[in-house]
Amino acid sequence: MTYNFDEIIDRRNTGAIKVERCKALYGSEDVLPLWVADMDFRTPDFIFEAIRERCEHPILGYSMPPKEFYPSLIDWINNHHQWEVKRQWIGFLPGIVPGLSFAVQSLTQPGDEVIVQPPVYYPFFHVVKNNNRVIVNNPLKTVNGKFEMDFEDLESKITPNTKLFILCNPHNPGGRVWNNETLYRLAEICAKHRIIVVSDEIHADMVLTGHKHTPFATVSGDAAQISLTFMAPSKTFNMPGLISSSYIIPNEELRKRFVDFLEASELTGGNIFAYAATVACYEKGEEWRKQMLEYVQGNVDFVVDFLKANIPQIKPMIPEASFLIWLDCEELGMETDELFDFFAKKAGLGLNKGTTFGTGGEYHLRLNVASSRLILKKAMKQLLNAVIR
Repeated sequence: MTYNFDEIIDRRNTGAIKVERCKALYGSEDVLPLWVADMDFRTPDFIFEAIRERCEHPILGYSMPPKEFYPSLIDWINNHHQWEVKRQWIGFLPGIVPGLSFAVQSLTQPGDEVIVQPPVYYPFFHVVKNNNRVIVNNPLKTVNGKFEMDFEDLESKITPNTKLFILCNPHNPGGRVWNNETLYRLAEICAKHRIIVVSDEIHADMVLTGHKHTPFATVSGDAAQISLTFMAPSKTFNMPGLISSSYIIPNEELRKRFVDFLEASELTGGNIFAYAATVACYEKGEEWRKQMLEYVQGNVDFVVDFLKANIPQIKPMIPEASFLIWLDCEELGMETDELFDFFAKKAGLGLNKGTTFGTGGEYHLRLNVASSRLILKKAMKQLLNAVIR
């Protein structure tokens, strides 16, 4: 089957955050919303078919995961990431960000230090600060147009109170696919200092041409024993509203601490439609995923080529995974707030302000390219007109 990613779908009056919050964030409902990290592509039919099939039964009662739920997840991870996950290691999570918060609450104490690597997905800061833990920044370096980890800085920041490290793998907003060598070195340092690593791998199945995702837990025995890995089909198959994620924790002691917290908080269950949709994704979704990634790669190439040819002052960090592009706009000569307003009010584009991602986000914006190419062409034309006038 050939899927149509050129289709333009009106998301107004559906409660879509990226549309409904434009007025509050950008001062207008007329901006092109290219910020929230979901896709404007039609959610694939096999997901709706699975939900419809479940709706044929006349009772929507309390439900367990179907028998296919965990086997389909295990097979997917093995086939795509060559990681042989055991059934006892995994369980359901009501979302990746809630999972991060649960990890902070169950594995650290108030006042403990948690390391993050800015610029990074901003809820990482929220789950630390809102739970009364201390954020320790280990900023990423930009080397040859890509983010790299600064291990010298990392080791200098570690204290006896440092208990947790939150890893974004692949990285958001930079789209970096961390290689085995980098992850091995990170595991080595964290194991030496008895630091637990929580690896957000929600973009694992969205790696672009020429790259391969490496689950943090697979790089060494130490990595497996100090880590919690969170995965989900929601980004890949454009169903984040169904809230379906999973944890993978090989270490029995860590797993018990985490699961005990979930059970005490009554947070272990999902909903009927999340279960059904997840199974459909993992059993029927490969062809859609391949075609979607091919289209996204084409969108990335289009934006990169357009900026290089027409607005070289804006330098995109070319993503290795997912549909987000980190834009360095320093050469436009504006401060971050002015830059944000310029894009919104002059170009009519709603992007994420770089400083929300922490240190290193100054003069940057994050662009979501998971839309029809016609929308992106319109966005680039509006941006060019704003720059030259």
